[in-house]
Amino acid sequence: MSSPEIVSLSWGQMKVKGCSTTYKDCKVWPGGSRTWDWRETGTNVSLVFLSILHFKWDCESGVQPADLEEVVKKGVKTLVIGRGMSEALQMASVLRNANSLMLQRGELPNDCFFLFSSEVPPSTVDYLKKNGVDVLVLQTEKAVEEYNALAAQGVKVGGVFHSTC
Repeated sequence: MSSPEIVSLSWGQMKVKGCSTTYKDCKVWPGGSRTWDWRETGTNVSLVFLSILHFKWDCESGVQPADLEEVVKKGVKTLVIGRGMSEALQMASVLRNANSLMLQRGELPNDCFFLFSSEVPPSTVDYLKKNGVDVLVLQTEKAVEEYNALAAQGVKVGGVFHSTC
């Protein structure tokens, strides 16, 4: 069974060949696809105001092994993770660095910080490696391009793709 081609991608919309559903976020694997619903694994995003001038993004855990388990069980050899059209799923490390610098400069009180941890944590990458799955983490347009190239080569490839921020 081959991995289905992702035939179109635009902000908030993805189409998979052979499927009538238009996805916002999706999982694909050899022979199938479905909506990737972050709420199934408890990943959610919220904006928390700490004061009038300070706020933080709070996103639990980033892409979790539970988000990928279904695709891994389909026997994929490579899994491609799309971290968003604007790469929002990589912002945690950027904001952590900004927090440190701002705290060092005294620009933020010690109890006020920005946190956005919706990335691919090392534990998730470790989970994939332990299951013998190669992983690529890319901006979503690049991720779809790479996924489609691997699928066209007959690689047993799967993917999880976030098509907004």
